[in-house]
Amino acid sequence: MRVPVSWLREYAELPAEVTARDIAQKLIAAGLEVESVETVGHDVSGVITGQVLEIEELTGFKKPIRFCQVDVGEAEPRGIVCGATNFTVGDRVPVSLPGAVLPGGFKIAARKTYGRVSDGMICSEAELGLAESSPGILVLAADTPLGADFVELAGLRDEVLDIAITPDRGYTASIRGVAREAATAFGVPFRDPADAEVPAETGESYPASIADPTACDRFVLREVRGFAPDTPSPLWMRVRLARAGMRSVSLAVDVTNYLMLELGQPLHAFDRAKLTGPIVVRRSEPGERLETLDHVVRDLHPDDVLITDGSGPLSLAGTMGGLNTEIDEKSTDMVIEGAHFSASDLARQGRRHKLKSEALYRFERGVDRDLPLVATHRAVRMLAELGGAEILPGVTHAEAPAENVTITIPADHPDRVAGVTYGRDTVVERLRDVGCEVTGEDVLTVKPPSWRPDLRDPNDLAEEVIRLEGYENIPARAPRSVAGRGLTPAQRLRRRVGRALAAAGYNEVINYPFVSAADWDALQLPADDARRRALRLANPLTEEEPLLRTTLLPAMLRTLHRNLGRGFPDVALFETGLVYRPRPDAPTPPRPPVDRAPTAEELAAIEAALPDQPLRVAVVLGGSREPAGWWGEGRPATWADAIEAARIVAAEAGVELEVKADRHAPWHPGRCAALFADGTLIGHAGELHPRVTKAFDLPARACAMELELSRLESKAAGTVLAPHIATYPVATQDIALTVAGGVPAAEVEAALRAGVEAHGATGLLESIRLFDVYTGDQVGEGNKSLAYTLRFRAPDRTLTAEETTAVRDAAVAAAAERVGAVLRGA
Repeated sequence: MRVPVSWLREYAELPAEVTARDIAQKLIAAGLEVESVETVGHDVSGVITGQVLEIEELTGFKKPIRFCQVDVGEAEPRGIVCGATNFTVGDRVPVSLPGAVLPGGFKIAARKTYGRVSDGMICSEAELGLAESSPGILVLAADTPLGADFVELAGLRDEVLDIAITPDRGYTASIRGVAREAATAFGVPFRDPADAEVPAETGESYPASIADPTACDRFVLREVRGFAPDTPSPLWMRVRLARAGMRSVSLAVDVTNYLMLELGQPLHAFDRAKLTGPIVVRRSEPGERLETLDHVVRDLHPDDVLITDGSGPLSLAGTMGGLNTEIDEKSTDMVIEGAHFSASDLARQGRRHKLKSEALYRFERGVDRDLPLVATHRAVRMLAELGGAEILPGVTHAEAPAENVTITIPADHPDRVAGVTYGRDTVVERLRDVGCEVTGEDVLTVKPPSWRPDLRDPNDLAEEVIRLEGYENIPARAPRSVAGRGLTPAQRLRRRVGRALAAAGYNEVINYPFVSAADWDALQLPADDARRRALRLANPLTEEEPLLRTTLLPAMLRTLHRNLGRGFPDVALFETGLVYRPRPDAPTPPRPPVDRAPTAEELAAIEAALPDQPLRVAVVLGGSREPAGWWGEGRPATWADAIEAARIVAAEAGVELEVKADRHAPWHPGRCAALFADGTLIGHAGELHPRVTKAFDLPARACAMELELSRLESKAAGTVLAPHIATYPVATQDIALTVAGGVPAAEVEAALRAGVEAHGATGLLESIRLFDVYTGDQVGEGNKSLAYTLRFRAPDRTLTAEETTAVRDAAVAAAAERVGAVLRGA
């Protein structure tokens, strides 16, 4: 919302010495978001008013060129060359003389052009900074004085506040609302532009009715006849619209836009000759379509709010008018409409049709329900005064009953909320500044004004008192920590996991938890996969991603693609976050009231309706895991790195993972590992399926790991003990076992550990490491050789060769029995 300060001062009696920046600081302190203060028109000088005395048409050029004699109030007229043709002899126009400066520092000088000396320039609106473009010269009113300073005459010099209107402060999307806030902030009188005296209703105007009171609860029509459509908008109106960021279109349109900016009430003008039968406000019916002013034919949704007549839809209510009833250059009879629509319905309507308009911007934030009568009255009066229209008697006023909000609040409630003693008198004064009617002593009965639909409960009123008294006056106290408390074990584990992965070379990312149904196909998930059952958001940020994620991988794979595409060839990322798995038998959650805390039964019912929300950790890798350099060749990231990342996470929980081969989307069926902790499946890791890497445009053989940290937390050791460091030497035994090619190495390792355990030497085994895999003629077709190093160490003595050999033999025997392993060389 762009607010010219000169317009603001009309309704807030601000002292002359108060600058635009002073106003901005006060408004910011009151809770408004003033984004900038812009100075306009102060760089313009040397522009005066003149009258065209003669026009000579120059020939021999490809475009019209005219040499004009212009009276600027001097002894002799000025000769000026001009290419515009929209003015005639006798018209009064703005003229920039030699030495003048136009917006952007453009200096004017006398110069020879088209064979004549042009002693200045006749200006258009665009050249004066009043429009981005203009079809011709700005023609002034016939009674404009000659030789007057045009900058002063038109009020070009101004300051403009650019305010971002938050959804709860729709009333400030108007000069009226901002002026009220400024007057309150400076403690000066406020004159309400909506206080215009509206004559009593004396019968109906154009017939209208409301078919759906949930969509519209007030609809007002007034009529004018005999309007002169070619009447230009007055200069002061054009300047104000330009400073507020709107272009001048025509007098009829400019009047409705001007009142919308001033009062905050959007208005719409229908061409009376194009209407057929009574107007009805209703929802859309099946199969209806409407061509809007942007020349788009729209298929209407059953929830769309429409203004219709006997011919069908006329406009998308409060959003955009229809092309068939548009005001044009021949419109003389008009019906002016002002209404109060459902803010939530119009907000959804605008998003549904991907439409934005100044009217919708205000309606979706809440408009004063009492304004339609005032705004339509002022509109027809301005059309009569400025455009010669005749106001028809009567007004159509269709209305549905509306709730009258009354709030009961203890007088000391703002004190208790802020921790500051304001006192009853201050609370009452501030609520009345907002526009509330306040009665009562210790307990106040408050009726919020019609322009504040956001005030609904005592805390809303407390916030008004606190912000107007100044947030800076609330004392700040650092919270005191309670002795003996700190992070929970689960929180400490999560931090350790993050530090460990970062130390291993992974970069943390935080993605939005929203996905689309297309992601499930990209991940190659089977039709019956539980991850396809996702919760749909009622009001998603974007319709492209309306679901809550059931896995971390889609967003992570897109992030991996984005980083690879921006010139980072080797990427390793990790993310920790919740996923959302709906319960198939979840009940409908209750809606507890807001005036009390939920009961234990209500909390239990709400909890039962929520989806499962386990915490997960995932990593993705692309490119090289170890870069090439002077030390030698690099190493690409492989499935083994993804599994190692899982082991890093598990190690922080003091858990040893069991790795088994598996087939699980989105991983490659031959390079996928299932991860178990104490027999419980906690995740998967490996190389992604080629179709998945193609769908996400990733390099071949990209890898990923995802495990459920919530399950790992339950397996984590409660107390982590530091390991005992033995001072005795290690004893190693190397063995090479021949097994069938389809036997996983993990099963062979598990068999070796079982043999050690059966021998009663678990405490002696320090580690088992696979250091070689061989396939070839020496082990036979369909077989492979796995070579392991077994490390033994005793805490209290040096092990003998006989002891370690006996344990090794027991391990080999167990491997032979369990997986059919044969000791090579035996």
